[in-house]
Amino acid sequence: MARSKPTDTPAPATSKGKGAVASGGKSTGSKASGAGQKLGKDGKPKVGRWKKFTTSLGQIKQAYKLTYKNDPKLPWIMLIAFVVVAAVVELVAILFGAPLLFIPIAILLGLLAALIVFSRRAQGSAYRQVEGQPGAAAWVLEGMRGDWRVSSGVAGTAQLDAVHRVLGRPGIILVAEGQPQRVRPLIAQEKRRIAKVVGDTPIYDITVGDGEGQVPLKKLSSHVMKLPRNLDGAEVNSLGKRMNALGGARMPIPGGPMPGGRQMSVSQRQMRRR
Repeated sequence: MARSKPTDTPAPATSKGKGAVASGGKSTGSKASGAGQKLGKDGKPKVGRWKKFTTSLGQIKQAYKLTYKNDPKLPWIMLIAFVVVAAVVELVAILFGAPLLFIPIAILLGLLAALIVFSRRAQGSAYRQVEGQPGAAAWVLEGMRGDWRVSSGVAGTAQLDAVHRVLGRPGIILVAEGQPQRVRPLIAQEKRRIAKVVGDTPIYDITVGDGEGQVPLKKLSSHVMKLPRNLDGAEVNSLGKRMNALGGARMPIPGGPMPGGRQMSVSQRQMRRR
Protein backbone atom coordinates (compact mmCIF):
# COMPACT_ATOMS: atom_id res chain seq x y z
CA MET A 1 0.00 0.00 0.00
CA ALA A 2 1.42 3.30 -1.08
CA ARG A 3 2.24 5.67 1.73
CA SER A 4 0.54 9.02 1.29
CA LYS A 5 2.56 12.19 1.51
CA PRO A 6 1.76 14.36 4.48
CA THR A 7 -0.31 17.34 3.59
CA ASP A 8 0.92 19.47 6.50
CA THR A 9 4.07 21.33 5.77
CA PRO A 10 6.73 20.47 8.33
CA ALA A 11 8.29 23.22 10.26
CA PRO A 12 11.00 24.20 7.83
CA ALA A 13 14.46 25.08 8.88
CA THR A 14 13.87 28.46 7.36
CA SER A 15 11.37 29.35 10.06
CA LYS A 16 13.99 28.51 12.63
CA GLY A 17 16.41 30.51 10.66
CA LYS A 18 14.01 33.41 10.60
CA GLY A 19 13.54 33.10 14.30
CA ALA A 20 17.28 33.01 14.76
CA VAL A 21 17.71 35.97 12.50
CA ALA A 22 14.97 37.84 14.29
CA SER A 23 16.36 37.06 17.69
CA GLY A 24 19.85 37.76 16.45
CA GLY A 25 18.72 41.07 15.04
CA LYS A 26 17.07 41.92 18.33
CA SER A 27 20.15 41.13 20.35
CA THR A 28 22.30 43.10 17.94
CA GLY A 29 20.00 46.07 18.33
CA SER A 30 20.12 45.84 22.10
CA LYS A 31 23.91 45.70 21.99
CA ALA A 32 24.01 48.69 19.71
CA SER A 33 21.73 50.65 21.99
CA GLY A 34 23.76 49.61 25.02
CA ALA A 35 26.93 50.79 23.33
CA GLY A 36 25.63 54.37 23.27
CA GLN A 37 26.80 56.89 25.83
CA LYS A 38 24.77 57.23 29.01
CA LEU A 39 23.28 60.63 29.67
CA GLY A 40 23.28 62.38 33.01
CA LYS A 41 20.48 64.37 34.62
CA ASP A 42 21.59 67.44 32.70
CA GLY A 43 21.20 65.61 29.39
CA LYS A 44 24.94 65.55 28.73
CA PRO A 45 26.98 62.35 28.33
CA LYS A 46 28.34 61.03 31.59
CA VAL A 47 32.09 61.24 32.08
CA GLY A 48 33.82 58.25 33.63
CA ARG A 49 35.80 58.52 36.83
CA TRP A 50 39.04 57.61 35.11
CA LYS A 51 38.54 60.32 32.49
CA LYS A 52 37.80 62.87 35.22
CA PHE A 53 40.95 61.80 37.05
CA THR A 54 43.15 62.08 33.95
CA THR A 55 41.62 65.48 33.11
CA SER A 56 42.33 66.79 36.62
CA LEU A 57 45.84 65.36 36.47
CA GLY A 58 46.44 67.13 33.15
CA GLN A 59 45.19 70.43 34.58
CA ILE A 60 47.50 70.14 37.59
CA LYS A 61 50.45 69.37 35.30
CA GLN A 62 49.58 72.35 33.12
CA ALA A 63 49.27 74.63 36.14
CA TYR A 64 52.60 73.40 37.50
CA LYS A 65 54.41 74.22 34.24
CA LEU A 66 52.94 77.72 34.14
CA THR A 67 53.73 78.40 37.79
CA TYR A 68 57.27 77.04 37.50
CA LYS A 69 58.04 79.52 34.70
CA ASN A 70 57.35 82.42 37.06
CA ASP A 71 58.43 80.69 40.28
CA PRO A 72 61.59 78.56 39.72
CA LYS A 73 61.86 77.86 43.47
CA LEU A 74 58.52 76.02 43.45
CA PRO A 75 59.84 72.40 43.36
CA TRP A 76 62.32 73.04 46.17
CA ILE A 77 59.70 74.67 48.38
CA MET A 78 57.32 71.77 47.74
CA LEU A 79 60.08 69.29 48.57
CA ILE A 80 60.88 71.11 51.83
CA ALA A 81 57.18 71.08 52.80
CA PHE A 82 56.98 67.34 52.09
CA VAL A 83 60.14 66.48 54.05
CA VAL A 84 59.27 68.66 57.07
CA VAL A 85 55.73 67.29 57.47
CA ALA A 86 56.78 63.68 56.87
CA ALA A 87 59.67 64.05 59.35
CA VAL A 88 57.39 65.49 62.06
CA VAL A 89 54.96 62.58 61.64
CA GLU A 90 57.81 60.09 61.86
CA LEU A 91 59.17 61.72 65.00
CA VAL A 92 55.76 61.37 66.62
CA ALA A 93 55.68 57.73 65.45
CA ILE A 94 59.10 57.08 67.05
CA LEU A 95 57.82 58.48 70.35
CA PHE A 96 54.93 56.00 70.18
CA GLY A 97 57.32 53.18 69.26
CA ALA A 98 55.80 52.44 65.83
CA PRO A 99 57.91 54.22 63.18
CA LEU A 100 57.21 51.69 60.39
CA LEU A 101 53.47 51.77 60.97
CA PHE A 102 53.31 55.53 60.43
CA ILE A 103 55.33 55.63 57.18
CA PRO A 104 52.25 55.59 54.85
CA ILE A 105 50.60 58.32 56.93
CA ALA A 106 53.78 60.41 56.85
CA ILE A 107 53.98 60.10 53.05
CA LEU A 108 50.31 61.03 52.55
CA LEU A 109 50.49 64.05 54.85
CA GLY A 110 53.75 65.15 53.21
CA LEU A 111 52.15 64.99 49.76
CA LEU A 112 49.15 66.94 51.05
CA ALA A 113 51.44 69.66 52.42
CA ALA A 114 53.31 69.87 49.10
CA LEU A 115 50.00 70.16 47.20
CA ILE A 116 48.78 72.95 49.48
CA VAL A 117 52.02 74.88 48.97
CA PHE A 118 51.71 74.39 45.21
CA SER A 119 48.10 75.63 45.22
CA ARG A 120 48.95 78.80 47.17
CA ARG A 121 51.96 79.68 45.05
CA ALA A 122 50.09 78.97 41.79
CA GLN A 123 47.30 81.30 42.89
CA GLY A 124 49.78 84.02 43.91
CA SER A 125 51.64 83.71 40.61
CA ALA A 126 48.41 84.06 38.63
CA TYR A 127 47.37 87.19 40.55
CA ARG A 128 50.77 88.80 40.02
CA GLN A 129 50.54 88.27 36.27
CA VAL A 130 47.04 89.73 35.82
CA GLU A 131 47.26 92.57 38.36
CA GLY A 132 46.90 95.96 36.71
CA GLN A 133 45.53 94.59 33.43
CA PRO A 134 42.09 95.59 32.10
CA GLY A 135 39.47 93.02 33.02
CA ALA A 136 41.45 91.53 35.92
CA ALA A 137 38.63 92.08 38.43
CA ALA A 138 36.05 90.47 36.12
CA TRP A 139 38.38 87.50 35.68
CA VAL A 140 38.60 87.00 39.45
CA LEU A 141 34.84 87.41 39.95
CA GLU A 142 34.01 84.84 37.28
CA GLY A 143 36.23 82.30 39.05
CA MET A 144 34.50 82.50 42.44
CA ARG A 145 32.91 79.40 43.94
CA GLY A 146 29.15 79.36 44.45
CA ASP A 147 26.13 80.93 42.79
CA TRP A 148 27.50 84.31 41.69
CA ARG A 149 25.99 85.84 38.56
CA VAL A 150 28.58 88.14 37.06
CA SER A 151 27.86 90.73 34.35
CA SER A 152 31.19 92.13 33.18
CA GLY A 153 31.59 95.65 31.87
CA VAL A 154 28.11 97.01 32.55
CA ALA A 155 29.66 100.50 32.51
CA GLY A 156 33.04 101.86 31.52
CA THR A 157 35.20 104.50 29.90
CA ALA A 158 37.39 104.70 26.82
CA GLN A 159 40.43 104.25 29.12
CA LEU A 160 39.11 100.73 29.98
CA ASP A 161 37.95 101.68 33.46
CA ALA A 162 35.04 99.36 34.14
CA VAL A 163 32.23 98.51 36.52
CA HIS A 164 31.13 94.88 36.88
CA ARG A 165 27.82 93.80 38.39
CA VAL A 166 27.54 90.73 40.60
CA LEU A 167 24.27 89.21 41.81
CA GLY A 168 24.43 86.85 44.78
CA ARG A 169 23.12 86.11 48.25
CA PRO A 170 24.39 89.44 49.66
CA GLY A 171 22.42 91.36 47.00
CA ILE A 172 23.93 93.47 44.24
CA ILE A 173 27.68 94.12 44.25
CA LEU A 174 29.23 96.70 41.92
CA VAL A 175 32.95 96.15 41.45
CA ALA A 176 34.96 98.93 39.79
CA GLU A 177 38.51 98.79 38.43
CA GLY A 178 40.48 101.73 37.10
CA GLN A 179 41.21 105.27 38.20
CA PRO A 180 39.07 106.13 41.28
CA GLN A 181 38.27 109.60 39.93
CA ARG A 182 36.79 108.09 36.78
CA VAL A 183 35.00 105.08 38.27
CA ARG A 184 33.15 106.92 41.07
CA PRO A 185 30.70 108.60 38.62
CA LEU A 186 30.25 105.24 36.88
CA ILE A 187 29.30 103.53 40.15
CA ALA A 188 26.87 106.32 41.08
CA GLN A 189 25.26 106.16 37.63
CA GLU A 190 24.90 102.37 37.78
CA LYS A 191 23.40 102.54 41.27
CA ARG A 192 20.73 104.94 40.09
CA ARG A 193 20.00 102.71 37.11
CA ILE A 194 19.53 99.48 39.05
CA ALA A 195 17.80 101.02 42.10
CA LYS A 196 14.61 101.28 40.02
CA VAL A 197 14.62 97.51 39.52
CA VAL A 198 15.97 96.02 42.76
CA GLY A 199 13.90 98.00 45.26
CA ASP A 200 15.15 97.52 48.83
CA THR A 201 17.82 94.97 47.89
CA PRO A 202 21.22 95.94 49.37
CA ILE A 203 23.70 97.40 46.87
CA TYR A 204 27.40 97.21 47.70
CA ASP A 205 30.18 98.95 45.82
CA ILE A 206 33.85 97.93 45.77
CA THR A 207 36.80 99.63 44.09
CA VAL A 208 39.75 97.38 43.29
CA GLY A 209 43.20 98.79 44.05
CA ASP A 210 45.86 99.29 46.70
CA GLY A 211 44.77 102.74 47.88
CA GLU A 212 42.85 103.71 50.98
CA GLY A 213 39.33 102.31 51.02
CA GLN A 214 40.10 100.00 48.10
CA VAL A 215 40.27 96.20 47.99
CA PRO A 216 43.44 94.56 46.57
CA LEU A 217 42.86 92.24 43.63
CA LYS A 218 44.17 89.18 45.49
CA LYS A 219 41.64 89.78 48.30
CA LEU A 220 38.67 90.60 46.07
CA SER A 221 37.23 87.08 45.98
CA SER A 222 37.38 86.56 49.75
CA HIS A 223 36.04 90.09 50.40
CA VAL A 224 32.96 89.47 48.23
CA MET A 225 32.32 86.03 49.71
CA LYS A 226 32.43 87.43 53.27
CA LEU A 227 29.59 89.89 52.64
CA PRO A 228 26.44 89.17 54.72
CA ARG A 229 23.81 86.87 53.19
CA ASN A 230 20.70 89.00 52.83
CA LEU A 231 18.77 86.95 50.24
CA ASP A 232 17.75 83.32 49.91
CA GLY A 233 17.94 81.26 46.72
CA ALA A 234 14.38 82.06 45.59
CA GLU A 235 14.91 85.80 46.05
CA VAL A 236 18.16 85.64 44.05
CA ASN A 237 16.36 83.88 41.18
CA SER A 238 13.51 86.38 41.24
CA LEU A 239 15.93 89.30 41.30
CA GLY A 240 17.93 87.74 38.48
CA LYS A 241 14.87 87.77 36.21
CA ARG A 242 14.36 91.47 36.92
CA MET A 243 18.04 92.22 36.36
CA ASN A 244 17.91 90.59 32.93
CA ALA A 245 15.81 93.52 31.79
CA LEU A 246 18.83 95.78 32.33
CA GLY A 247 20.98 93.74 29.98
CA GLY A 248 24.60 92.74 30.35
CA ALA A 249 27.84 94.25 29.13
CA ARG A 250 27.57 97.63 27.38
CA MET A 251 31.23 98.10 26.53
CA PRO A 252 33.79 95.99 24.63
CA ILE A 253 35.89 95.10 27.69
CA PRO A 254 37.77 91.79 27.70
CA GLY A 255 36.16 89.06 29.80
CA GLY A 256 39.39 88.67 31.77
CA PRO A 257 43.11 88.79 31.10
CA MET A 258 44.71 85.46 30.33
CA PRO A 259 48.48 85.80 30.01
CA GLY A 260 49.82 82.81 28.15
CA GLY A 261 46.40 82.02 26.70
CA ARG A 262 43.63 79.85 28.12
CA GLN A 263 46.11 77.95 30.27
CA MET A 264 46.29 80.83 32.73
CA SER A 265 42.59 80.45 33.43
CA VAL A 266 43.11 76.79 34.29
CA SER A 267 46.03 77.60 36.59
CA GLN A 268 44.27 80.25 38.63
CA ARG A 269 40.78 78.81 38.85
CA GLN A 270 41.53 75.13 39.26
CA MET A 271 44.10 75.74 41.95
CA ARG A 272 41.86 78.14 43.86
CA ARG A 273 39.04 75.60 43.99
CA ARG A 274 41.19 72.85 45.50
